[in-house]
Amino acid sequence: MTRRTVFFVSDQTGVTAETLGHSLLTQFDGYEFDLVTLPFLDTLDKIQGAVEQIEQRAEEQGVAPIIFSTLVQDELRQAFHPQQGRLIDFFDSYLPVLERELHAKSSHKAGQAHGLVDASRYDQRMDATNYALNNDDGARTNDYARADIILTGVSRSGKTPTCLYLALSYGVFAANYPLSEDELESGQLPLILQEYKDKLYGLTIAANRLQQIRRERRATGSYATMPQISFEIRAAEAMFRRYKIPYVDATRSSIEELASTILVNTGIERRVRP
Repeated sequence: MTRRTVFFVSDQTGVTAETLGHSLLTQFDGYEFDLVTLPFLDTLDKIQGAVEQIEQRAEEQGVAPIIFSTLVQDELRQAFHPQQGRLIDFFDSYLPVLERELHAKSSHKAGQAHGLVDASRYDQRMDATNYALNNDDGARTNDYARADIILTGVSRSGKTPTCLYLALSYGVFAANYPLSEDELESGQLPLILQEYKDKLYGLTIAANRLQQIRRERRATGSYATMPQISFEIRAAEAMFRRYKIPYVDATRSSIEELASTILVNTGIERRVRP
């Protein structure tokens, strides 16, 4: 398998370069990529240091690195020209098109995408994240009235990370409740959840994948055994069907995909955008 080094360079966090660049790289099979992020390149000295690092890597490996750039300040972009890198400049590719369409010049200001530009949006995300943390894993159930959604399912099916992603990315108030063995054996939806059934959304997962996850967390006892796992998954899915709770299989979906699927299927409003 061919290996290539990929640099993500930015005068801010590098999140945009990483996200867009990774989306493109996933379209190429047969390659292994060594990913290097160089964020906060906000001075000419740092730019020069990044250029030297990229060119040194090219000399060591004998092949030009791929470079995804979201440098936005003109002075920095003009100074960033590695001789041995294959540069993909996202702003250079797309800003001119938008400028022509909007009949306006872009501001070329750094930090507009991820900086604290809109305090109200930031506060919404933080409030939602705090809510998700306070209402994680069924620890508290007396604040479900504020929830936009309550994820439920067996232990380690992906409820917590999905809630946190919904909160931090979209400002959605998401709680989660793990179904216990006793609840699964009875087949009865817990009373606290029956009160908020319209807010429920289930997660399920393939047994072999769940066993892998549980073994990494706690390999002792019956928690990670296949008979126990198979029973829990069957019982949870039967409960979802009995109470007409929509659910999604998390086995092969990323957190981002799960969150988007849930928002589309429920119609919950994205209060903020990433």
